[in-house]
Parts: sequence; C-alpha cells; structure tokens
Amino acid sequence: MDMYTVYILHSIQYNRYYIGSTGNLVKRLERHNSMNVRSTKHCAPWKVVYTEQYITRSLAVQREKQIKRYKGGNAFKKLIDK
Repeated sequence: MDMYTVYILHSIQYNRYYIGSTGNLVKRLERHNSMNVRSTKHCAPWKVVYTEQYITRSLAVQREKQIKRYKGGNAFKKLIDK
C-alpha cells in the first residue's frame, strides 16, 4: 500500500523551515538538496526534522496545510522540538 508523508525540512545554514508532502520522501529530499525545487534551492542543504504518515494523498495535503498555518507559532515549535 502506498503511504504519503508530510515532512518538515530545516536548513541549518539559513535557519529556515519548509513544509511539504510526498509519496516518496527519499526522492523528494534528493530533489530539494540538488536544488531542483524552485522554492528551496537557495537554502540547501536541507535536513528532515519531522514526518507524519498518511494512507491517502488528500489526508497528507490537508495536514500539510494545517502545519503551514502553524508556522512560527507554538504548535509548530512543538512539532519540531520533539
């Protein structure tokens, strides 16, 4: 069964975070770090600091959007401080 991952990346060099979702986290991280993703290429390298698994793409995208609304707040800090 295919699983979908919601993930948070951290750029240590720039202290920036990126939130996304994917069906293949390994390949997606490779794309981020090879600077093939327009929105993240300027802050590479990236490190995965948080993940959650979902059984459908729609649930993963829904959760991704929820986490993006948290960004910078206490709920976001709780996720990345685990």
